[in-house]
Amino acid sequence: MSVLVVDDDPVASGQLSALAQAAGYAVTVAQNGREAWDALTLARYRVVISDWYMPELDGVELCRRVRARRNEPYVYFILITSRGGKQQYLKGMQAGADDFIAKPVDPDELQARLGVAERILGLRTELQQLEVLLPICSYCKRIRNEQDEWESVETYIEHHFEAQFTHSICPECYARHVQPQLDRQ
Repeated sequence: MSVLVVDDDPVASGQLSALAQAAGYAVTVAQNGREAWDALTLARYRVVISDWYMPELDGVELCRRVRARRNEPYVYFILITSRGGKQQYLKGMQAGADDFIAKPVDPDELQARLGVAERILGLRTELQQLEVLLPICSYCKRIRNEQDEWESVETYIEHHFEAQFTHSICPECYARHVQPQLDRQ
């Protein structure tokens, strides 16, 4: 699983990176929120561990930007802060943070929270797989949509998955359907 560590303090980012790598994760380090945002637009990270207070773009704003992205896989976001308190946590949760870790970071706690992230992301993947089970007619192969109407597979997929179709004929169907018609001519 890929983890992006974001902290403007090189000692803290080195510690977080080493702990995540020791736990078996592939780690990339960004020195601030802006650098992290650029990294997130170029590559897919499953987990972001970000310091709260950083110059240019803080962890809360980075989290808001991650949550505002559309059509991107879910990113589990962990905020690290040296300040606690209800208002602090509420602000982070409103930005979309999944979890929090207080400084100084305890290695066992980080490993446990990364385990939770992995479990949650696994459940999300499983849910997405279940969501793509389609009610399809055994005879005509049309799919029932959300309005309880039956539509062609092509229409359904183009509407729900932003895919387009080109049509062709597989060799088996060619031999079974097309070739007999050509032979009759």
